[in-house]
Formats: sequence, structure tokens, C-alpha cells
Amino acid sequence: MLSVHTSPLHQPGTGDAGGMNVYIVELSRQLAALGIEVEIFTRATSGTLDPAVELAPGVLVRHVDAGPYEGLSKEDLPAQLCAFTHGVMQIWAAQRPGYFDLVHSHYWLSGHVGWLAAERWGVPLVHAMHTMAKVKNAALAAGDTPEPAARVIGETQIVRAADRLVANTAEEAADLVRFYDADPGRTAVVHPGVNLATFHPGDGRAAARARLGLPPGAFVPLFAGRIQPLKAPDILLYAVRELLDTDPSLRSRLVVPVVGGPSGTGLARPERLQKLAARLGVADVVRFRPPVSQHGLADWYRAASVLVMPSYSESFGLVAAEAQACGTPVVAAAVGGLPVVVRDGATGFLIEGHDPADYARALRRLAADPALTARLGAAAARHGRSFGWDATAADMLTVYGAAVEARRFTRTGIRSAHG
Repeated sequence: MLSVHTSPLHQPGTGDAGGMNVYIVELSRQLAALGIEVEIFTRATSGTLDPAVELAPGVLVRHVDAGPYEGLSKEDLPAQLCAFTHGVMQIWAAQRPGYFDLVHSHYWLSGHVGWLAAERWGVPLVHAMHTMAKVKNAALAAGDTPEPAARVIGETQIVRAADRLVANTAEEAADLVRFYDADPGRTAVVHPGVNLATFHPGDGRAAARARLGLPPGAFVPLFAGRIQPLKAPDILLYAVRELLDTDPSLRSRLVVPVVGGPSGTGLARPERLQKLAARLGVADVVRFRPPVSQHGLADWYRAASVLVMPSYSESFGLVAAEAQACGTPVVAAAVGGLPVVVRDGATGFLIEGHDPADYARALRRLAADPALTARLGAAAARHGRSFGWDATAADMLTVYGAAVEARRFTRTGIRSAHG
């Protein structure tokens, strides 16, 4: 596996680490449990890192030197792809012939390394976009920076080169075909999963609130994720103001945790969101908290009355799946994979568009009707149990097998055609 710009060892919710990190870690662990050895190549971000670290039995993370350890943003990394590829090739050269059977690249930067590596090694390339420049540019938040043309060109090249493309949802697969002219026959849908050993209702909301210091009777709409325009935490703050304008008495029992750190974009400075909360007059009910471990995040989900996810674009929405597995309903934008993850009216509410008034209206229903919150939460917990990583790994193995077989068939056909 290739993950150039973010390490599976990094804390999700910080920098550029997010759902993709969780995806790579959990998928790799499940593949290893099925007897597949996995090696993950990522860029070294510190001189103190060991060249290779065992993430789990059968899963090895290899750190590749490419550029300065610190001070590089994701936008700077295309210039380091040659160095990264050279490091990957050096490690490969020390192995026995035929050591790697398949390359699975994640995000477009990794795709370019994977393209060259797969060609050099004579193995299939399976690529997961995770996000797409054309899709993001079509749904930009106000003031956000468009993805550069170089990324669009790079993604187009990878779509042509990959033996198999993996999409999180049928909608993402359709976007690959519509925006990038992908071959539907080489595009497979594999839903991401949830670590059900970590994300589950546990000992309930009251116990989780006691651990986190939250009032037992509070109404708690939670934002969890990287603080960046794409994730739209500002929409929640505007919705909270609408909520309090309509019902000022709610202020005494309203707590709005924002759990997460800044992303790589300049608009994502957390103080900008803090200043917005102050300007809107809701700073007294909003609590900013740094990113936490997966087990800590599960407690925030359990403690929340509802998870709010007003994103402008989501390839899947792992956070929504995790929250539901913990028994927490979700109010989310009806974008990307979120309509697959959230069952509108059954496990939460899907909102068309990004008008804070619409989010406030959904939150008002939940605040006024604890029985509705409980009913949606119970359904969310049942629905969340269907997103296990074991199913994801089994489906991915099917994709791998098809890619290997197609490559073998192509080679045999070429040999036959040439006598």
C-alpha cells in the first residue's frame, strides 16, 4: 500500500490525517487477519522514525525519506514524488523477485508512485481516490481554495493507468465515470467499515458524559473532524445561533463540542472558528477540544445527543458511520456517500444544501423530543453494526483477485498473440 502524504501512524483529526488514515489502518489489519501480508509505504516526517514499524502482526509501515521532514504541505509534495519513488524502489530491490503481488495506492499522489511501481514490478495497480479534485471543486465552500489543475491532470492519468479503481459508494463510482471517463468495468464499489470493537454503545450516554465532564441533562450536538472549510463546522455555529435566537431558554442546557484540529489549508486556523463563535454570541456554549484517540472519540460520540456533519463533500463519511455504531443519530448534508451511511428519518436527518436554518430546524426537533433522539439512536446503533471492516476486507480481496486475474490474462494473451 502507498500513502505518500499522510502516515497511518498519525493521529486522525490533525493536519492531513483523517478518514483515509483510519481506512488504511483498519483495512490492513483485516487483510492481515485473512493471511495477506501488507506493507505500507509513507513519507518520513521525522529523522527519529525507525525505517520500518510493525503496525500489527502482518502489517509493516515503511518510512521513506523524501524531502525535508517538516515544513512541507500537501501541496509541496508533488516535487518529492521522484525521491519517494526512488526510496520505494530501493526497498523493493532488496527483496526476493516477485516479493510484491499487487500495489494499492491511496490518493492521487500515491497513485503516481503506484503507477510506476506496478509497471516496474509487473503487478496490478489498484487505486482508491478517497477524494477527487473535480468533485471538490464543484462543491467548494465559500472562500475555499480550488484544487489545482496539476491534481486534475494527475488524477486523470491514474484513472487511465489503474487496473482497478475502488470507489466508496455507487455515487463515487458514477463520479469517476462522469468526471474522469473511468471504465465502469474496472471500477468496483467497496464500502469502508467501522471498528465495531471500538465504536459501540458501550456503557451508555450518562457514563460517557460523566467521563467527559458534560452535564447529564444537556443537549449536545457534536462536530468531530478536521477544522477546514470543506467540513463546514461554521454551519453548525450559525445553526446554534439560529437555535438560540428561536429559543433562548435552550442556552442553559446546550453544549456544542467541536473535536478536531486544523487541516493543512490556511482557512482552517482554529482561532478563526473561535472568533466566529464569539462574533455570533455562542462562544459560551461551544467547547473546542483537540483531536483524540479512536477510543476517546467513541466516548464523544456516545456522549453526544447528535453528530452534525454539514460537509460540502464526503466520499463516504466514516465519522457518521462511527457515531451511529455508538448509538448516536446524525444530522448531515445530503452529499457524497452520506446518503448511503445515514438513513434519512430512521437514523438521523439528511439536509439538502447548507442553509444553517435547515440544520437548526433538525436540531430543534431533537432538542424538543428526547424520545425521538432515543429512537433514532437505537436505529443508528443497529445500522452501524452493518459497517464492519471484515466485510470491507473480504470485498477488497475480491477486487484484488480480479485485478491479478485480469493482469495474468492480459499477459497470456500478449504471449499467445506473439507466438
